Amino acid sequence: MLGTVAQYQQITRNIGKTISTISQRPEVKRDVDYFLATIRTVKTVDDFVGNDRLYKFAMTAFGLKDMIYGKAFMKKVLNEGVDGSKSFALQLADPRFREFAETFNFARYGATATAFDRAQQGTVDRYLRIQLETGAGQDDEGVKLALYFQRKAPDVTSAYGLMGDPALYKVVQTALGLPATYSNTDVERQSAFIRSKISVEDFKDPVKLDNFLTRFTARWQAANSTASQTAPQIGLSRSTLATFDNSLLLSMQLLRGYGR
Repeated sequence: MLGTVAQYQQITRNIGKTISTISQRPEVKRDVDYFLATIRTVKTVDDFVGNDRLYKFAMTAFGLKDMIYGKAFMKKVLNEGVDGSKSFALQLADPRFREFAETFNFARYGATATAFDRAQQGTVDRYLRIQLETGAGQDDEGVKLALYFQRKAPDVTSAYGLMGDPALYKVVQTALGLPATYSNTDVERQSAFIRSKISVEDFKDPVKLDNFLTRFTARWQAANSTASQTAPQIGLSRSTLATFDNSLLLSMQLLRGYGR
């Protein structure tokens, strides 16, 4: 079995081809074909959320699979959109809800919201990427973390953005050789230390990002070479609030802790 470094490099060497292969898997192709054939016919938020198969596909594509049960919550996200400064999605700490509302922007475009490429092929592209990461994680959680970081880190704007996402921060801690208990340190001290070691702007540079992830995968492999299959895994496509009931979730989401 390939190590973390080799697996990550093998996948990313020609990631387009890898994703294309995934898209031809029968179960994936059926779901993609259904989504593309159906999404353009959806005209309202109720129609969208009411089609379980379509809604589940879209939620999975945005890493919100564990929030599928919260239909009333998601209807509020979609109905209020992102145009008003007080819109629900903009009050939530998790940027995935804003991205979802921007993509399926019924509040702004009404019945034509699903006519845009971002709502059709753009969502399919997100879905296939999630399938890639999920599949990689079945063999090696370190590869899944690296792929997730590769996708998300370029959009992070501050050290708090890294710290506020458990999966991103796990990559940072591993790459810097920090123990898991470092998370118990004062938040400001953690942020200052991260800033002294990392410039988030570097992650917008593909070469610098790849160098950082090479460092991470090498450290992960060294630490998990004999225990990667039994080590606790971090859910990368989960909302960290998904295990709470709806009322508590709403209260916690409205506390905008870390930067987007």
